[in-house]
Amino acid sequence: MQRSRAYLDHNATTPLRPVAREAMLVALTQEGNASSVHHEGRAARARLESAREALAGFVKTQPKNVYFTSGATEALNLALTPELELDGNKAPFEMLLVAAGEHACVLAGHRFPATAVEKLPLTADGVLDLAALDAALARHAGRRVLLALQAANNETGVIQPVAAAAARVHAAGGALVCDGVQAAGKAPSDFSALDADVLVLSAHKIGGPQGTGALCFAKSRHHILNGLIRGGGQERGLRAGTQNVAAIVGFAAAAEALAQAGVAEMARLAGLRDRLERAVKALAPEAVIFGAGAPRLPNTANFAVPGVGAEVLLMALDLEGVAVSSGSACSSGKVKRSHVLEAMGVPPALAEGAIRVSLGWNSEEDDVERFRIAFVRAVETLKAKRVKPAA
Repeated sequence: MQRSRAYLDHNATTPLRPVAREAMLVALTQEGNASSVHHEGRAARARLESAREALAGFVKTQPKNVYFTSGATEALNLALTPELELDGNKAPFEMLLVAAGEHACVLAGHRFPATAVEKLPLTADGVLDLAALDAALARHAGRRVLLALQAANNETGVIQPVAAAAARVHAAGGALVCDGVQAAGKAPSDFSALDADVLVLSAHKIGGPQGTGALCFAKSRHHILNGLIRGGGQERGLRAGTQNVAAIVGFAAAAEALAQAGVAEMARLAGLRDRLERAVKALAPEAVIFGAGAPRLPNTANFAVPGVGAEVLLMALDLEGVAVSSGSACSSGKVKRSHVLEAMGVPPALAEGAIRVSLGWNSEEDDVERFRIAFVRAVETLKAKRVKPAA
């Protein structure tokens, strides 16, 4: 049966996978606080630790290196601190380097003083400028440097050179914190591929529930000295508060389903994305696809048609039953110019028309076709309104 709407905003949140929903429903019927010592508490603890093992396998680390949080935003706020301890070294980090296209929770959520933060530029294709990274590391030689770099950009889908950046940072005695939220399951994004020191995931970006995420360390001797949420000592003292076992179980189930889908799912999504982009260019050859010259996630297309504003196009597509976005969904529902496109040097007039279409596990060819039809109607109508009759 054809769905009444085409949901193409998976980078904002992807629908809950049936396997995750089923796992959560079972967990919700079972009593017990995972911190209690009685039978029910121990059973809840067993479910929690089983989920921890599944997430550890997903990112290729040890279970004791996985800490559950309320989401990636909290995890990144927690990790980006001068008091990140690596391999037992308690000396504080003195400088935070941040790629200019990072998510708002990295740009605004760190715990470094403003004087100890430096933004690194992106290339025109949206990739971290590694030459600029080399220059920054040289400028800060002798200081402990922490680099925040996402595995893939949430707006453009551009895959970042995390392993190459990590090699440079490690050679300089620094460390790398990676936002793996968008790349999880869509590109190589575990510790073996990224060589990051810290990796952050979000459940609702992979088909798990909203409201849970994970902070993962590459090694057992990594730690954070100053937690954000203090209280009962849960998550081995790093993140207090009763664990949301049902949500965490759903998170693990989604991760396992994603791992099983593997490269075949990546290829399927890439085929749908390429078909969608061909449809855009067929109607509007002047359309610009951002990041097209760089490796990208297989599910993400970010483009603009010159002269067509994003807000108007979003509304027109929504009325046609197609849900897309203008970029990050973390700006209080507002359509505003993208800092990512600005960092790529995209002219403001063009950036203001940027639309992001993102596919996911339940996207089908019918969704792409529905987008194509709606896009044709919307753009032709908007173009017609710009054409004034001759006097």
